[in-house]
Amino acid sequence: QVQLAESGGGLVQPGGSLRLSCAASGRTFSSNYIGWFRQAPGKEREFVAAISYSGITTYYSDSVKGRFTISRDNAKSTAYLQMLSLKPEDTAVYYCAASSIYSRRGQEYNYWGQGAQVTVSS
Repeated sequence: QVQLAESGGGLVQPGGSLRLSCAASGRTFSSNYIGWFRQAPGKEREFVAAISYSGITTYYSDSVKGRFTISRDNAKSTAYLQMLSLKPEDTAVYYCAASSIYSRRGQEYNYWGQGAQVTVSS
């Protein structure tokens, strides 16, 4: 079992940056893929990024590729989402999730955090 908790959200101006953290409890963090998803008001949840067990392989949606970086520190049982050049359309609640397999589908993820609000506005 894995419990996840996001932190680091907030209000930022367009062009600014934020780093989200996803702290995990439980002994199986390093055996799970970690994914980041987001959901904006009135929109469906969408895949943002994912990272393999070791952290060597990463995946991104086209909308964030080149601006966001996913990483993980298995020794700290923590994953990160560094977000640069933020745009108003990045405004959403961001969730981290854990899965035993790689997927861009939220249904494949067994464990979810409570979410962190990111608001990009001037």
